[in-house]
Amino acid sequence: MIDFGPVFFIVGMLLTFLSVAMCVPAAVDLATGHPDWQVFLGAGGITLFIGVSMMLATRTVRGAKLGLRQAFILTTMSWVSIAAFGSLPFAFSELDMSAADAFFESMSGVTTTGATVISNLDGAPPGILLWRALLQWLGGIGIIVMALAVLPMLSVGGMQLFVTEAFDTPDKVLPRAAQLAGGIGSLYLGLTFVCAVALWLAGMEGFDAVAHAMTTIATGGYSTKDASVGYFNTPAIDWIITVGMIVGSLPFVHYLRIARGDSRSILRDSQVRWFLSIVVICVSLVAVWILFQIGLGTHDALRYAAFNVVSVITGTGYATTDFGAWGGFVATMMLILMFVGGCAGSTTCGIKIFRFQVLYATARVQLARLLRPHGVFIPYYNRKPIPEAVSEAVMGFFFLYILCFGLVAMALAAMGLDIVTALSGSATAISNVGPGLGPIIGPAGNFDPLPDGAKWLLCFAMLLGRLELFTVLVLITPTFWRK
Repeated sequence: MIDFGPVFFIVGMLLTFLSVAMCVPAAVDLATGHPDWQVFLGAGGITLFIGVSMMLATRTVRGAKLGLRQAFILTTMSWVSIAAFGSLPFAFSELDMSAADAFFESMSGVTTTGATVISNLDGAPPGILLWRALLQWLGGIGIIVMALAVLPMLSVGGMQLFVTEAFDTPDKVLPRAAQLAGGIGSLYLGLTFVCAVALWLAGMEGFDAVAHAMTTIATGGYSTKDASVGYFNTPAIDWIITVGMIVGSLPFVHYLRIARGDSRSILRDSQVRWFLSIVVICVSLVAVWILFQIGLGTHDALRYAAFNVVSVITGTGYATTDFGAWGGFVATMMLILMFVGGCAGSTTCGIKIFRFQVLYATARVQLARLLRPHGVFIPYYNRKPIPEAVSEAVMGFFFLYILCFGLVAMALAAMGLDIVTALSGSATAISNVGPGLGPIIGPAGNFDPLPDGAKWLLCFAMLLGRLELFTVLVLITPTFWRK
């Protein structure tokens, strides 16, 4: 039997912390005279009660070793629990959202997807707007710690490539993860502060600057305006957020090394070089396209291209304009970029750059063996041989990713959605991007018109994509639960 005690204890700790976080939007609503402060205090009280109860009921297992299967359960249960309790303020606020809408908004927040069902953000209570940003900010730092401390130990989708001696056994995960969270948290907070100050100096009001800074560094994309960042229509704001999204999409462990004096660490990482190269190439192509096809000026073409390409490839989901109106070439490129994602150990999702590098290196070796059957060829990543287990894990992940994308798209189509909405909705959910394509869920729309069944399905797809597929799917296999 699996001992759920350590799992429930840690989930209780997370819910207790979440209840404390609810006090922040409660204070904002109280300061602005909005009655929803009572909603946040009530939701925080319920969350605190459940969290503390779970901790007290399992306090005897505190400090117990965390096994492999427990780690899988903990990872999925943590995200589902936070999304469930994080939906309470949405459900009981003046927005009067249904259970499906509230859970969708919360799951989209903690997975840093950025898809929304709220139609009138401009008139939404300030507490709700801040809570959306907080969910994404907390989800962003959570996925960084998980990617560095948990997923390598679980050998999910080739993530064992980033395992270190500090995380080579399950019982070392929690103590080391706590240390890592402290260092990453300080850095994460500092980057958010710098981004907020820059946005404020560029012309945003203080509240908007803080909210957008949190969702920029988290590459989440929740905005305080219906028109997203396009509402501000300020070149300086666009460029600041573009840089912020790129910062959030690079491995945070390199920022720690830079802080300790190793300034060249980030440039030695091949996935960083690949990612920046892809961004430069795609931005250039889109800028040239809209320069000649749409007729924008050179600076505006580069600004719009850079912002929206970076927003999609990093999975942030901000928009400054409806790029779906730029023609089939750009729409197709954006759909492909939804799958790419950023670097491992960042706040981004998607397939991620390192997996494309492993697939590329493996394909090159296979081609070389066709020409020289008796030759010895070894694929390399960052100048190190790629273990066969990593290659197999990456290929399995890639296959499962495409399979899940196809199944979710077909299920959405079966619910009556058109082909563009079904395909882009599946892609944007499983890649945690945010907006899709088309008039319904594109940059100019939102997910509110979708049926409740589609919203629940997309919530599951968001969870799948955020937790790297295998972490969730392994729980539904009968073998996992056998003694």
